Amino acid sequence: MNKSILLLAVGLATGAHAAPQPLPLPSATPVPVTTPAIPATPAQLRELRSRYAQWQALPASERARIREAAGRIAAMPAAQQQALRARFDEQDQRFRDGWLLGPQLGQHFPKLQGLFGYLPADQREPALAALRQLNEGQLAQLTLIAQRTPPQERDQVRDQFLGLAPAARDAWLKENLVR
Repeated sequence: MNKSILLLAVGLATGAHAAPQPLPLPSATPVPVTTPAIPATPAQLRELRSRYAQWQALPASERARIREAAGRIAAMPAAQQQALRARFDEQDQRFRDGWLLGPQLGQHFPKLQGLFGYLPADQREPALAALRQLNEGQLAQLTLIAQRTPPQERDQVRDQFLGLAPAARDAWLKENLVR
């Protein structure tokens, strides 16, 4: 069982709220919920809408992986579910938020956060699109570049990466990895 995917499913199921939240996933099989997640405040409603928008933005293959993980979590005993939820809740907020990007980017996001964690609004969608086009090897290379890039050079490196045509990214990654 891939624990990263389970953590993602837990991340989508929980928010910054103490009350358990249902998985915001459309599913053929119902996922048991212990308490209804009726938003009590406009801020909670905005949070739910934001999570739903993030869910809709995920590629279908990633949504399928999350549904499978949610099914595995739902099949666990309640105590094991609670332990997994507690383990996820103990993580840093930036780590938890990274999992909202889906299984592939979520596992790499803590290391990519320096380059892509704080983007101007006009770069967010292009950056996500570019990152989702990378394979696992390319993401691993980019995480090393992100970790090795000094803070004062991050904007320049990110702009270079985002300015590349998809066909040029592999060569750029290899070239910048050896620097």
